[in-house]
Amino acid sequence: MVAPAATRHADDTMRYARAPQLVASNLHQHLMDIIKDSIRTIPDFPEPGIQFRDVTTLFNDARAFRMAIDMLLHPWAGERIDKVAALEARGFIMGGAIAHQLSVGFVPIRKAGKLPGPRSSEAYTLEYGEAVMELHDDAIKPGERVLLVDDLIATGGTCEAGINLVRRQQGHIVGCGFIIDLPDLGGRARVESLDVRVHTLCAFEGD
Repeated sequence: MVAPAATRHADDTMRYARAPQLVASNLHQHLMDIIKDSIRTIPDFPEPGIQFRDVTTLFNDARAFRMAIDMLLHPWAGERIDKVAALEARGFIMGGAIAHQLSVGFVPIRKAGKLPGPRSSEAYTLEYGEAVMELHDDAIKPGERVLLVDDLIATGGTCEAGINLVRRQQGHIVGCGFIIDLPDLGGRARVESLDVRVHTLCAFEGD
């Protein structure tokens, strides 16, 4: 049975109205796939049973690297960002590029003993022991809006330490951006529980 002309016209109108959203959604997924495919997996590194997600291959691909930087910034388009902070060490590569894109300052959050000036420290728990991240005391001014980035979020411990350091200097965390999420390790939920928005570009399940 052929549908009445009015019904067919309504269906066509709805399909055409949805077309831009469908195109945008498909394009977004295509870009995400390019980024994920550019990340190399190295098995049994740094120890047996670990699948190491190596973003250096993404950094080496100019097209994928530019896409990653642009897409990490997308959720905060139009928002004021005063500083970009990044976690040692691969986060520095992304953080510098993002800060340049935004024309704002860059703030490194480093492992203990790496910063030369007066600094604040924040300890966080590892599977076997404890580690410490540090931030220069004059890195963030009260009220500055800070975007925090790193290459990957796993358990979220390092990121939480970075958030606490920025907040201790009365900075406001606009959000956190990561290329990779390892959802089975629960880091994203941990950071979101701190009332911080999290944006990731791709996920590797089962890690």
